[in-house]
Amino acid sequence: MQTTKFNSFQNKALGKLSGSIIGPWKIRSIGLISLLFGFYLGSNLTVYYLEKLGQRSFVTLLMVLIIELLIRSRSFLLNRRYLYIPIVVDNLRIGAVYAVVLEAFKLGS
Repeated sequence: MQTTKFNSFQNKALGKLSGSIIGPWKIRSIGLISLLFGFYLGSNLTVYYLEKLGQRSFVTLLMVLIIELLIRSRSFLLNRRYLYIPIVVDNLRIGAVYAVVLEAFKLGS
């Protein structure tokens, strides 16, 4: 195949995705557990605070702040070169975002 921009994009995307699928069981299980835990936390926080406070804008702001803190902590921890922490933080963030999007689809907004 020729080395086009799209081909290099596909290779990079496949490399990123295969890192979470292929590898030692320890990394895969930590990634899966953190993804499910992020989904659990994201769905519970949105539902709990939405029921308790009743203000969607505040709950949305709270979830955006939590996700931004996860992004900032990932860049901080990546500079410190911890081994599994960036994988956990990434999967927590992905799970929380997925929970918020799924909740938005359930609410119809």
